[in-house]
Amino acid sequence: MNRVIVAGVGNIFLADDGFGVEVARRMSADVLPAGVEVEDYGIRGMHLAFQLLEGYDTLILIDAVQRGDQPGTIFVIEPDLDAEPVNPATDAHSMNPDAVLSTLAALGGRVGRVLVVGCEPAELVERIGLSSVVSRAVDEAVSVVRKLIDEVTVDRIETKKGDRADV
Repeated sequence: MNRVIVAGVGNIFLADDGFGVEVARRMSADVLPAGVEVEDYGIRGMHLAFQLLEGYDTLILIDAVQRGDQPGTIFVIEPDLDAEPVNPATDAHSMNPDAVLSTLAALGGRVGRVLVVGCEPAELVERIGLSSVVSRAVDEAVSVVRKLIDEVTVDRIETKKGDRADV
């Protein structure tokens, strides 16, 4: 059984930065495969790093990510976990994903695979609530996360011909 943690992150007091939190909130009532957990981590990066010490095969991180796309654009990024690490988080409320993973490594832990489901924000201003365009993208993000969960939790077996088949 693969252990998967789906972590919604972001600051709900900065408009679209609360995107990951909203996606996790919507998914919190979903029936998920065994070994899959969904949690709203908000700005609690250190808490996420310590949770990852419990051993997970996959981290699906949901966050607002600025890449210069149209606001509301949903994308999946698989970061290079072998890249040069950044300094571990020194602020317990830091939610920079690189800092969280560096903190995890500094604590002696690791995660097998990281997938970031990002959304291009429209507004990162002091305000509670997503912009209308990012709010409309939440359902699409939930769908993308569900597909990723299916992808990383499907057991595969070898067939007699050496082909791979889903079980």
